[in-house]
Amino acid sequence: MPPSASRNPSRPLSPHLSIWRWGPHMLVSILHRVTGAALTIAGMALLCWWLIAIAAGPEAYATFSAVATSPLGLLVLIGLSWAFFQHSFSGLRHLVMDIGAGFELKTSKNTAIATIVASLIATVALWATLLGAK
Repeated sequence: MPPSASRNPSRPLSPHLSIWRWGPHMLVSILHRVTGAALTIAGMALLCWWLIAIAAGPEAYATFSAVATSPLGLLVLIGLSWAFFQHSFSGLRHLVMDIGAGFELKTSKNTAIATIVASLIATVALWATLLGAK
């Protein structure tokens, strides 16, 4: 029997992205997953390369350092630091929501926007400090 024949027509269909109106809370939810994956894959790859370069000696570390401080390398590092801050602030937002607070529509929207703004401010502050220290 096809699945549609066994469906109870009195039950609603599961909603999907084409039904929902986009909002900051949806963006933050998706960004939380994307930044978590980016930190896991790219962050771990970079960390492993760094540790291997340290263990391999001065020449290997000099190569790592040259790549990391190149414009593309800095772009990757800035992106990973933004992903870290975005994921962290979003995680804190979810922690607050897990205790039952912040579910009101206006509060949910405002806290979602706050995570995005805070992650951008923290990233700019970090890199202004790091690049200003040179």
